Amino acid sequence: MASGRAEAELAQARLGYPILVRPSYVLGGRAMAICYDQRDFQNALDEALEVSEDHPVLLDRFLSGAIEYDVDALCDGKDVYIAGVMEHIEEAGVHSGDSACVLPPVALGAEQRAEMIDVVQRVALRLGVIGLVNVQFAVQAGKVYVLEVNPRASRTVPYVSKATNVPLAKIATQLCLGRTLAELGPLTPRGEGYYFIKAPVFPWSRFTVDDVVLGPEMHSTGEVMGVGRSFGEAYAKALIGAGLKLPASGTVFLSLRDGDKGALKLIGGELHALGYRLMATGGTHAELERHGIPARRVYKVREGRPDIVDHVRNGEVQLMINTPSGRKGVYDEAAMRLAGLRFGVPCITTLRAAEVVVSALRAIRQNDLKVVSMQDAAWT
Repeated sequence: MASGRAEAELAQARLGYPILVRPSYVLGGRAMAICYDQRDFQNALDEALEVSEDHPVLLDRFLSGAIEYDVDALCDGKDVYIAGVMEHIEEAGVHSGDSACVLPPVALGAEQRAEMIDVVQRVALRLGVIGLVNVQFAVQAGKVYVLEVNPRASRTVPYVSKATNVPLAKIATQLCLGRTLAELGPLTPRGEGYYFIKAPVFPWSRFTVDDVVLGPEMHSTGEVMGVGRSFGEAYAKALIGAGLKLPASGTVFLSLRDGDKGALKLIGGELHALGYRLMATGGTHAELERHGIPARRVYKVREGRPDIVDHVRNGEVQLMINTPSGRKGVYDEAAMRLAGLRFGVPCITTLRAAEVVVSALRAIRQNDLKVVSMQDAAWT
């Protein structure tokens, strides 16, 4: 915690890059930023010091490539009930309100899951929580990190309640009024055999925006839930419910930053196998070509005409996958993402979401989106 610029700069020198800069007492990640170099850090620090006023600025080492998790629980002061362990689909660094998440988790090891549950139980009891508690974790290279503990209800409570058929808010209220979990139990969650995915809804089309890249500052204004018998089916339903028009056919544009290009063999190969045509910018195209995956090379903005914005404008692109390189405001990348927004082309901007959207497209191509009746489903 740094009180002033001098302390912040000393802390940055000790923590290194990337670093997360966070003002005090803000909601929705206001003025939070992930900084990768000195210029990013100074700009973020200027804003954080202004927003924080007389309060400290918090600086954290940023966990690159980590997967985030949310755990919701009930506590009566003596016992703890774990309501749900949710896995974020977007990688760490995206605000939890802007990240889709899946219940049950699909990439979480049994050892890490047990460690999370142990932490939640011990922390809730030690804090003396009566009612709901939410704990956010990150897992990087098998190591579990506690990000924050919220002794209150989380935005995920309605989602977990619907997925498990356990009325968490109602039970939490009874706990606050003096009842115990033993008196109210046993609580038996349902929904086994299904995947439940919460997806955010963004107001991009209603406001003038500079970019649609996700980060630590929250932008979503709502959320939906997709239910499916497979991960892909649930994710496809969630994205469609959130207003994204996922294509059953057509052309997918790919432009991945260098650090993400290792995933192109899997992403590009599966998209090609599903029958989608591929379009890519120079470096991405070269990587696809190296793996024998056919794609059409196109220009970035300012490289030549017609460029990617022209192709989007002409209706030649049905889905965009662009993980931004460098600073958020890079002109050509922002221009092509905004072109997608303007012409109704969905744009995926994180690697994990790109990997998962392939499974959603597979479900769509295989006509695997079946109605799950709330009246007949196993969890009702």
